[in-house]
Amino acid sequence: MKFRLFVFALLSGIVVSPNLEARPNIITVFIDDMGYSDLSVFGGTRVETENIDRLAAEGIKFTNFYVNSPICSPSRTALTTGQYPQRWRITSYLNNRKDNRKRGMAQWLDPKAPILARELQTSGYATGHFGKWHMGGQRDVDDAPPITRYGFDTSLTNFEGMGAKLLPLTLTPDSPGPGRIWEKATILGDPVIWMQRSEITQGFVGAALAFIDKAAQKEQPFFVNLWPDDVHGPWFPPLDRWGDDKRALYYGVLDTMDEQLAPLFDRIHNDPALRGNTLIIVCSDNGHEYEVGSSDPLRGSKTWMYEGGIRSPLIVWGPGLVDEAVAGKVNDTAIFSAIDLNRSLYALTGTDLPEGQELDGENVVDTILGKAEEGRKAPIVFRRPPDRPGFQRWGDEDNPDLAVRDGKWKFLINYDGSEPQLYNLEEDISESQNLAEQHPEVVAKLKAVIFEWNAEMPKDAGDPDYVAPE
Repeated sequence: MKFRLFVFALLSGIVVSPNLEARPNIITVFIDDMGYSDLSVFGGTRVETENIDRLAAEGIKFTNFYVNSPICSPSRTALTTGQYPQRWRITSYLNNRKDNRKRGMAQWLDPKAPILARELQTSGYATGHFGKWHMGGQRDVDDAPPITRYGFDTSLTNFEGMGAKLLPLTLTPDSPGPGRIWEKATILGDPVIWMQRSEITQGFVGAALAFIDKAAQKEQPFFVNLWPDDVHGPWFPPLDRWGDDKRALYYGVLDTMDEQLAPLFDRIHNDPALRGNTLIIVCSDNGHEYEVGSSDPLRGSKTWMYEGGIRSPLIVWGPGLVDEAVAGKVNDTAIFSAIDLNRSLYALTGTDLPEGQELDGENVVDTILGKAEEGRKAPIVFRRPPDRPGFQRWGDEDNPDLAVRDGKWKFLINYDGSEPQLYNLEEDISESQNLAEQHPEVVAKLKAVIFEWNAEMPKDAGDPDYVAPE
């Protein structure tokens, strides 16, 4: 509100001093399809992610952080809006028009949704999105709103977003020359720059750095999404990091991505003004692809309702903002999720909440900054993507339809009430001992939470009671 009054005064010729430079800068690094234990600072052994690890050494590592879906588009919607993505009928990855309709999904995120970037932009921030979007504008959906309509001053995306983009050239040891993939994405806007797939994260970083430099020169606070489409397949690492199988290729891409993020981290780290007033948040949008990355000791992977699909590594860095007494520490008690990150950034930046909207996220800003240990108070609830029933993975086991995390308890169940599963994650992080029969009172409580929540959300085609519109 204060900034809106400032704008009115400015337009009216009144001279005021808003002290905007005191507001913190925010950078979110949302990695694509990275496993919980792929970063070396989270136990990974295949590559040393030294640049991301440095952030953890100077910041805080959170081990009980969740994204709000085990697949990309709804996970990104949750972080963007601060609401469960089911509210906006984005419950799996956005695909072509026919497939979206078949699964009971929207074609894109409704611009009427509450958008953190838009509120920050209105309050005086420079806002930029650099990297994967995947909340509208993909395949044949060529009439989705541009990314700038969601509150970003500028954007540069990949083949799953509207507007300026970087598209991949592919090269393997056996290629006679560079090939092209996602060539039809040129219908989703221009300008288009073709570059080696192994260098695209570097391209997004370069654009983000130019944006940050411009904002810094103007002494304007900035909000930047740096959302690489690494380490999502298909994998094309540099030829000197090529591997003999898809797992080796995956880790070659992870190693390269960490290296290409370094200039962004260094720019903030080495500038005293930015170092003292910038928060960098690093996490993954969902678990790793099956049989490629690692979620040890968690069960499951991308698309699964078990921990390996929805629990994400989280690192928060900001020497001038994070309590220096906890730098390099691990918070393994606070349970919160991406919708809570969103809500907390409103508080951190002193930005008004969107009018007429109620966020599902809770304000845990003190925990994020190391000043408190508590997570969110309400349970975190999840719904299976409608096109991911669980076949051909984890043996013959089905993917549970619904899940909830509440304190030490994780509960999963199907729409029809079958196959209840209850795990004590404080003692059984691998979800191996089903305690549903031993704790019927906990089952009854969490079952009520799940079904009450699900009844409030629009149904999709995964629900047996879903009725497709005529």
